[in-house]
Amino acid sequence: MALPNAYSQYNNSKILTASPAELTLMLYDGAIKFCNIAIVAVEHKDIEKAHTNIVKTEHIIDYFRQTLDMKYPVAEDFDRVYAYLNQRLVEANIKKDKEILEEVNQHLRSMRDTWKEVMKKGRGQDI
Repeated sequence: MALPNAYSQYNNSKILTASPAELTLMLYDGAIKFCNIAIVAVEHKDIEKAHTNIVKTEHIIDYFRQTLDMKYPVAEDFDRVYAYLNQRLVEANIKKDKEILEEVNQHLRSMRDTWKEVMKKGRGQDI
């Protein structure tokens, strides 16, 4: 079918043409999306779907940790936050705990929103 292929091409193009700041924003959005899916899956007792989406969220956070530039002192703070979020995701996955997932998602949203503000100030305009 042509429509799904066109959507896929659009998404690929969007990624390939994005700035590093926009890619970071997309990753935050992806982590939030996967965490939301995991929350709904836990509510519906879909253990496999919950696990899959928690792991996807963990992978994004792992990527953030791996790409920190540790020559800046603030990177250590981010590393501790990401380590905490990963620890909580592991707990949520073991227990299939919706409340832990909601806590992680709240942190991710806050970090994403802060990142958006940084992008706005960097550009001097709205996103």
